[in-house]
Amino acid sequence: MAHIGPVIFDNARPLAVIAGPCVIEEANVFSIAESLKRCAAERGFGLVFKASFDKANRQSFESPRGCGIDRGLEILAEIKKRFNLPILTDIHLPDEAERVAAVAECLQIPAFLCRQTDLVVAAARTGRTVNIKKGQFLAPEQMRFVVEKARSSGAADVLVTERGATFGYGDLVFDPRSLVVMRDFAPVIFDATHSVQRPASGAGQSGGDRRFVPALAAAAAAVGIAGLFIETHPDPAQALSDRETQWPLAGFPAFIDPILKLDRVVKC
Repeated sequence: MAHIGPVIFDNARPLAVIAGPCVIEEANVFSIAESLKRCAAERGFGLVFKASFDKANRQSFESPRGCGIDRGLEILAEIKKRFNLPILTDIHLPDEAERVAAVAECLQIPAFLCRQTDLVVAAARTGRTVNIKKGQFLAPEQMRFVVEKARSSGAADVLVTERGATFGYGDLVFDPRSLVVMRDFAPVIFDATHSVQRPASGAGQSGGDRRFVPALAAAAAAVGIAGLFIETHPDPAQALSDRETQWPLAGFPAFIDPILKLDRVVKC
């Protein structure tokens, strides 16, 4: 079992949700949080709000990165205050950990950085919950050692997130067996939107195919997971990042309803 604020993540308990836009966009981030909060309240699931202030793992130097740590933390703090939602956001450098921990209940380690010891240790030493995304290049068994590294360094709780595995040069595949493996040593989250990325399909940016998001999320829920991670945006085609994979915000309730029902059947 793990906690992000008051939200419980447990492989055997009702599904919790981590949701929000890929990167903070001041024009819509508050309305996204409000919409997700309302959806969670109506359906009774635990919600953690996610948004990134910096997208440092970008293919092209021309790709937008975000509003930066100073403004980003101001915005996330306001969302936390206004909507009473726990916050999850990424860090990319060890010296960001303490500053981010002052606002966010959960520090997330990006998949490409999951083996960076200094980063994992810095996040853990804040005493906050740490969500570690499984690298696209790692077997699920290898994540046990990353989790142990974070736990032994002082993390309050540790989550692991599956987000697909590299398949050739331009695609990812999701293997549900990884969820079964990682459940043995941590609460497991499934990242439904990053798992449908096609990393080398765009001109200097990741592509993807969002039509597969519901099917993969249902497959993960059928296995039995602690939480679902999904990025959502009111107009994905205009998003600053992950335009091909973010789920349309207006369709979020219709997307999450069957997943919640399936989760209840699996865990009854």
